[in-house]
Amino acid sequence: MNIDTFLKKIVEIFDDLPSQEISITSNFRDIDGWSSMTALSLMAMIDEEYDVVIKGDDIRNAVTIGDIFNIIQSRK
Repeated sequence: MNIDTFLKKIVEIFDDLPSQEISITSNFRDIDGWSSMTALSLMAMIDEEYDVVIKGDDIRNAVTIGDIFNIIQSRK
């Protein structure tokens, strides 16, 4: 799994987010447009693209996009 590809997939979840506005250290809750629906979209994307199931607790315990990335890597 490549971090750049993962970041591009995150950008796709947020409709109008320029890719230069996020990085591995970005707090995803601070991104304009973050909502419970975005969280569900993120969980679905991770399941579909990486065949990894993450739960609401995983999202609640994560702070940055890098945290989410590390959860996925630890379960592959």
